[in-house]
Amino acid sequence: MGDMDPHIFAVAEEAYKQMARDERNQSIIVSGESGAGKTVSAKYAMRYFATVSGSASEANVEEKVLASNPIMESIGNAKTTRNDNSSRFGKYIEIGFDKRYRIIGANMRTYLLEKSRVVFQAEEERNYHIFYQLCASAALPEFKTLRLGNANYFHYTKQGGSPVIDGIDDAKEMVHTRQACSLLGINDSHQMGIFRILAGILHLGNVGFTSRDADSCTIPHKHEPLTIFCDLMGVEYQEMSHWLCHRKLATASETYIKPISKLQAINARDALAKHIYAKLFNWIVDHVNKALHSTVKQHSFIGVLDIYGFETFEINSFEQFCINYANEKLQQQFNMHVFKLEQEEYMKEQIPWTLIDFYDNQPCINLIEAKLGILDLLDEECKMPKGSDDSWAQKLYNTHLKKCALFEKPRMSNKAFIIQHFADKVEYQCEGFLEKNKDTVYEEQIKVLKSSKFKMLSELFRDEEKALSPTSATPSGRTLLSRTAVKPAKARPGQASKEHKKTVGHQFRNSLHLLMETLNATTPHYVRCIKPNDFKFPFTFDEKRAVQQLRACGVLETIRISAAGFPSRWTYQEFFSRYRVLMKQKDVLSDRKQTCKNLLEKLILDKDKYQFGKTKIFFRAGQVAYLEKIRADKLRVACIRIQKTIRGWLMRKKYLRMRKAAITIQRYVRGYQARCYAKFLRRTRAAILIQKFQRMYVVRKRYHLMRAATIVLQSLLRGYIARNKYQRMLREHKAIIIQKHVRGWLARVRYRRSLKAIVYLQCCYRRMMAKRELKKLKIEARSVERYKKLNIGMENKIMQLQRKVDEQNKDYKSLLEKLTNLETTYNTENEKLRSDVERLRMSEEEAKNATNRVNMLQEEITKLRKELHQTQSEKKTIEEWADKYKQQTEQLVSELKEQNTSLKKEKEELNRRIHDQAKEMTETMEKKLVEETKQLELDLNDERLRYQNLLNEFSRLEERYEDLKDEVNLMVSIPKPGHKRTDSTHSSNESEYTFSSEITETEDLPLRMEEPSEKKAPLDMSLFLKLQKRVTELEQEKQSLQDELDRKEEQALRTKTREEERPPMRGAELEYESLKRQELESENKKLKNELNELQKALLEKSSPEVTAPGAPAYRVLLDQLTSVSEELDVRKEEVLILRSQLVSQKEAIQPKNTMTDSTILLEDVQKMKDKGEIAQAYIGLKETNRQSLQDYHMLNEDGELWLVYEGLKQTNRLLESQLQSQKKSHDNELEALRGEIQSLKEENNRQQQLLAQNLQLPPEARIEASLQHEITRLTNENLDLMEQLEKQDKTVRKLKKQLKVFAKKIGELEVGQMENISPGQIIDEPIRPVNIPRKEKDFQGMLDYKKDDEPKLVKNLILDLKPRGVAVNLIPGLPAYILFMCVRHADYLNDDQKVRSLLTSTINGIKKVLKKRGDDFETVSFWLSNTCRFLHCLKQYSGEEGFMKHNTPRQNEHCLTNFDLAEYRQVLSDLAIQIYQQLVRVLENILQPMIVSGMLEHETIQGVSGVKPPGLRKRTSSIADEGTYTLDSIIRQLNTFHSVMCQHGMDPELIKQVVKQTFYITGAVTLNNLLLRKDMCSWSKGMQIRYNVSQLEEWLRDKNLMNSGAKETLEPLIQAAQLLQVKKKTDEDAEAICSMCNALTTAQIVKVLNLYTPVNEFEERVSISFIRTIQMRLRDRKDSPQLLMDAKHIFPVTFPFNPSSLALETIQIPASLGLAFISRV
Repeated sequence: MGDMDPHIFAVAEEAYKQMARDERNQSIIVSGESGAGKTVSAKYAMRYFATVSGSASEANVEEKVLASNPIMESIGNAKTTRNDNSSRFGKYIEIGFDKRYRIIGANMRTYLLEKSRVVFQAEEERNYHIFYQLCASAALPEFKTLRLGNANYFHYTKQGGSPVIDGIDDAKEMVHTRQACSLLGINDSHQMGIFRILAGILHLGNVGFTSRDADSCTIPHKHEPLTIFCDLMGVEYQEMSHWLCHRKLATASETYIKPISKLQAINARDALAKHIYAKLFNWIVDHVNKALHSTVKQHSFIGVLDIYGFETFEINSFEQFCINYANEKLQQQFNMHVFKLEQEEYMKEQIPWTLIDFYDNQPCINLIEAKLGILDLLDEECKMPKGSDDSWAQKLYNTHLKKCALFEKPRMSNKAFIIQHFADKVEYQCEGFLEKNKDTVYEEQIKVLKSSKFKMLSELFRDEEKALSPTSATPSGRTLLSRTAVKPAKARPGQASKEHKKTVGHQFRNSLHLLMETLNATTPHYVRCIKPNDFKFPFTFDEKRAVQQLRACGVLETIRISAAGFPSRWTYQEFFSRYRVLMKQKDVLSDRKQTCKNLLEKLILDKDKYQFGKTKIFFRAGQVAYLEKIRADKLRVACIRIQKTIRGWLMRKKYLRMRKAAITIQRYVRGYQARCYAKFLRRTRAAILIQKFQRMYVVRKRYHLMRAATIVLQSLLRGYIARNKYQRMLREHKAIIIQKHVRGWLARVRYRRSLKAIVYLQCCYRRMMAKRELKKLKIEARSVERYKKLNIGMENKIMQLQRKVDEQNKDYKSLLEKLTNLETTYNTENEKLRSDVERLRMSEEEAKNATNRVNMLQEEITKLRKELHQTQSEKKTIEEWADKYKQQTEQLVSELKEQNTSLKKEKEELNRRIHDQAKEMTETMEKKLVEETKQLELDLNDERLRYQNLLNEFSRLEERYEDLKDEVNLMVSIPKPGHKRTDSTHSSNESEYTFSSEITETEDLPLRMEEPSEKKAPLDMSLFLKLQKRVTELEQEKQSLQDELDRKEEQALRTKTREEERPPMRGAELEYESLKRQELESENKKLKNELNELQKALLEKSSPEVTAPGAPAYRVLLDQLTSVSEELDVRKEEVLILRSQLVSQKEAIQPKNTMTDSTILLEDVQKMKDKGEIAQAYIGLKETNRQSLQDYHMLNEDGELWLVYEGLKQTNRLLESQLQSQKKSHDNELEALRGEIQSLKEENNRQQQLLAQNLQLPPEARIEASLQHEITRLTNENLDLMEQLEKQDKTVRKLKKQLKVFAKKIGELEVGQMENISPGQIIDEPIRPVNIPRKEKDFQGMLDYKKDDEPKLVKNLILDLKPRGVAVNLIPGLPAYILFMCVRHADYLNDDQKVRSLLTSTINGIKKVLKKRGDDFETVSFWLSNTCRFLHCLKQYSGEEGFMKHNTPRQNEHCLTNFDLAEYRQVLSDLAIQIYQQLVRVLENILQPMIVSGMLEHETIQGVSGVKPPGLRKRTSSIADEGTYTLDSIIRQLNTFHSVMCQHGMDPELIKQVVKQTFYITGAVTLNNLLLRKDMCSWSKGMQIRYNVSQLEEWLRDKNLMNSGAKETLEPLIQAAQLLQVKKKTDEDAEAICSMCNALTTAQIVKVLNLYTPVNEFEERVSISFIRTIQMRLRDRKDSPQLLMDAKHIFPVTFPFNPSSLALETIQIPASLGLAFISRV
């Protein structure tokens, strides 16, 4: 507030802060000429204290303090030629505060009331306001007894000729005055007493006198004004009329009554009126002080001095002399404080200072108050018996005319004198000085008033003698400065005390001395009010007059001292005591001075801002406030910690108390419930016993009846069933004999046919298997040749290295290998054939057993079929009975339907009524629900705003903590001399020094021996470690492939016993796979040996030239390494494809359950017409089984025996498979039949039970029971069908998914399969080897990186990333997608440490970037967008159903599986809130300089606001150097913001929130400047603002942002512009304004109306009555009293879930990001 233009609130704030900080009393001295605004300034200062501090109790003391202003203004202020509300008395208000600096009370002192104004007013002036308020309220019923009228009727109110002030309604002011009196405890009876006395004074002024002669006068008989006065005052008419025309004279011996002349009578009447008013004024002041007095001990106070300003009129009398004398004393005190004492203090403390000359008004004060001064001569003249104004003037001329330069005599007058005051020369007329100084009134008139029957009037004069003492004080401590000397009737010798000798001037001089002592005992603050002109014209500024006032009051010299001085000072001990909290223990020294110096050097870097004196420290303006801010922050942190602990303890205590109470309540409630439950159980048990015996009797009786009937029925029915069963069994026996013979013949026919078919089947099968083996061999040959071609370089090198050894041992090894191979093959094949023969024998025995078992099962099936036929016949009889029963029930149902129709009609009527009631209830509930939801939304926004504010505060503290931490680290980590940084490769690759466990000890040994050479050649070491790392990776991949092959072999061995029906070609396929694996292993061993040899060679060569990156050896190694890695990838793919081929062939070889395979084989056999094809097939089969050639020759040289053996095996397996399939189908059918029989039996039993029960029931109950049974049956069937439907839906969905997967896999395989090739095509077309396709990688949307590369990832992707290049060239949110794909891979690996480390590093990296480049809008926008996208990805792939609704099936497969990252989602949400708030601050900093210039100052519509309002100063733009901003600048900046956010891919909802916040800042700043600048409040400026707002709305429409809520934030500004343009005259206009300006507060509306300035003659200012009408209409509106909008307010932000349709597996990582160490998975 101190940085604003000079404002009364800034001065009041400074006084309040100094009182709280220095614990010293303060004073605010408001000075200036009459009409400059001193009274208003004092009121605003008091209003500030009342608002800021508040009261210590519930008595609303601050309201009482403010309420004293209307009372004192009404009885002490009047209209003068200089001011419409001029204070005609001085007052000094002490506002008391307690130890917590809250208002506890106040005390008021008054000085020199201008009593002469009660009886006389100059031209264009008025009496005190209270008289005109009474006259304006004369029509009120309670004022009828006062007999008042118009102000022009009374002599005391019409002399000035101006009874009305423009814009002031005296009747309304009277209401405010009475309300203030009531608030201050002046009850209605006292108020009426005050008004009665004031009315009596008015009527007293109308009392007229009639002259009898020159020395006497009289009052007419029953004079009406005097009669009214006596009635109101409660005195006798005769006495008052007598003593108004006579006076009592007392001599030494006697007393006599003397008539007085008419002029003397008028003067006595006026003196009495002035005396009564003065007494009433003092009485009101006493009551105000009593109301403001507090019983609490006062700790400190702030005094506000509102004293009359310097005055000069055409006729200046005694009052103007005293007023100007008081202003001279105040000016002297100001000079003493600001100039003399200030500069003496600097000299005393030996601070470098240049003395500044200033005007000293001490000579003028000596002229007035010194010995033989003007006041002394005046008192002396008053003591003279025949003293007069003329003789006093002559004494002044003789004493001072030529001796004092400040005293002059007018040329044309001998009854006046001129004094050169500090402000101006003033000419005083001597006439009336003596009389006003004496201030006499006749004692007889006072006695008449004392004898009044009016109690309040007698109270005014009760303590007359005590009040006459000028040194006496009231109980409240107020010194009565205006005393009235009452002439005694009889002079008493010996009682001529000093108190009767003191004149008004002497009393005033003493009161001024007391005031100066009070002011000097406090810290003064000065408010200089400058009067713009002398004519009370608005918006008129007289520059010469203002400069004259500034020079006269010493403001120019004050500015010079303030610019060069030190306004704040502390002693060293006070400074140490105050700011000890800012020091650490180690900073506290024994020398307090040195301690303070050390602290200031740390806190204030600019040494020119403070100076060290001998005993004090001096500060320039603003430095103490800076220190106080640091101290307050420190104390606030400590206070928060204390509050946290205490609140926790209190809540814990409250919780324990509530828990104890809840447990007690639960105990009693549960006891009561248990007792009720026990009672219920007892009653239930008794009722069950009664029911049991009663039901037992009824059921037993019914049972005996049914049993007799059933026995008769059973005997008849069983005889019938036995006869039927005998006939059926006889027929079945005959049929079985016939079937036996027929089936034997059929079996023999089928055997012959199958035997014939087997021959063809063998031929077909052998040909097909031979062709397949031929293709396999060709594939193998082709793949090996390709492998050799790819590795020709490696083989040549290996052959060169091993050629010498191979040539020497070649003959010996070849012979040895041939011998061993022959022995092993012979033994293995011999044992294999023996095992096959044994297995065939076992299979033959199993086949015989199976045929026997099949015959037994067929016999059981025939028996079961007989039982099934029997149950079906029983079911038919039951169904016939059920049909009859159904017909009967249908008749009953028809009757029931008729009854149901009637009931339905009644039901519909009731439903209609219920529906109407429900509709009404729903409408009311919906209204309540809407209101509650609105309230909940408001509460939610408030809570969210509080949370985000706390988050903002937390981030600010966190940044401050990080800054302090960095400073501490910089201070601690001072580099030591001689320290060398170690190579990063030693730390990062430390774990890679060891080889894999598969390397033998012999291979490790030379490497260990060569370790010392690493230190010698660091370049070799890096290359060595790279090669070693690659070897370990290759070995790991090889080991994984080997493990997979072993696992497949184990599975094959486990399933071998269960799959014996498969052909022996399975063994050939396994052998083929083992051969491929062995070949790959041998190749890998060769590569590994070669790599080890290369490593040895590198280690032996220690020269850096060899291992340098550009050396030939280095290039060769790199080429070999890349070729090895490529070859290994190729081998891996080939192994995978070969496996898929083998699996597909295995599935094709397996026999089918139906006879379709046999028919296919028969067709193949028929196509093989000549024996050449069979021989060719035999040769192919023979080649595939090379290892068993010797065994074939042992069995049969031609191979026919082996072929027969294989055919028999195939036939047996085919028959066995058919037998098993038939057995399985029979078993399934048998189980189904058994289940159906069981269900039919259960249904039969249930039907019988129902039938028995229904027979015993009466007809009505029988119908109901049948209906109930039918309903239950239908519902059960419905539920069963629903369950089946759900199961089928699930299976359909599952099969659809499997179908999609299989379709994808089939599409990836070759189009042509081997099974689809016919034998004819095989003969005609040449046999081609199977191509192994290179399959494209199927990426899973994951990124793999090493743990050590995590800092590099964060650095390249976050810290060093440039947002502009990423936003232009790449997809939006690419960093977020990359980070999430890394997180997915860590989740896939189930690596908790990696996930947490990556997320923590990401969050910290984003915070570092924002801290480093937090003022760049693009950076903040970029990371806000990516943080939100990262948060959405974590939600979208979290696996929660709420977030998976919009995902594709592929995206659902990418969901996280192992970790729940909900906590990190909350952390990322908080981080996004912090980034959003930082983005808003950046926006605000960019737009802040543009808003005022573009929205208010720039003329977008040329010529509308070309005329400036008269009397307003021209404002200079704060950006004049850069050129003024326009509305186009703001729109261009908004376009920039919007385009940047769109480029970064920010969520549309988030962009809307940013735009809404931006528009709110624009509207708030514009409205605040409009409320603070008078030159902007005009009709034309309103049009400019409306046009600017419309341009902003057009921008919103262009960007499709109208639904963002941004337009609503501009509503206050729009209404303010409309307010400037609407009519402001009539009540209809006021009503329209009140209904229109619903977004503006009352204070804002009133402020705009007050500031409204017409720019031409066609417009008018807003009248005060219109503004008051607006205030009265808006008094019930509950809005904030705050004038300005909070431009720093930030709306709570939300992040709606926005899933991405981008597939993660399609994302490519550009090379520009430098992320080559990341690989796609």
